[in-house]
Amino acid sequence: MASIFSKIVRGQIPAHKIAEDDNYLAFLDINPLAEGHTLVIPKKEVDYIFDLDDELLAGMHVFSKHVARAIEKVVPCKRIGVAVLGLEIPHAHIHLIPINRIDDINFARPKLKFTQDEFAETSKKIRGALK
Repeated sequence: MASIFSKIVRGQIPAHKIAEDDNYLAFLDINPLAEGHTLVIPKKEVDYIFDLDDELLAGMHVFSKHVARAIEKVVPCKRIGVAVLGLEIPHAHIHLIPINRIDDINFARPKLKFTQDEFAETSKKIRGALK
């Protein structure tokens, strides 16, 4: 059965996309810890990040770096926190989260709520910062 992320890749489920190439996709998390909280996935459906082949894993981190730099330009923060949990969705993914203190990346915290218009505006700004 295809993961929700594979359905996003195929366009069966909408997402606020940030960046995309032949191998990877970055989009806003719908249950964010911070404005600009982004997920980066390989388009190839692999459950566990360390089961990715070395080239795909390395490329995913380089792709994430470019996305993180764009997020930093748009969302005021000290850093972009990186988290790999891999328990909630059976599809390898990296969380990129704007943070100012260590508690900002605590997944037990209540998630923020944004309107679709707010998500669209944030994704547009981040995409613009990629150029």
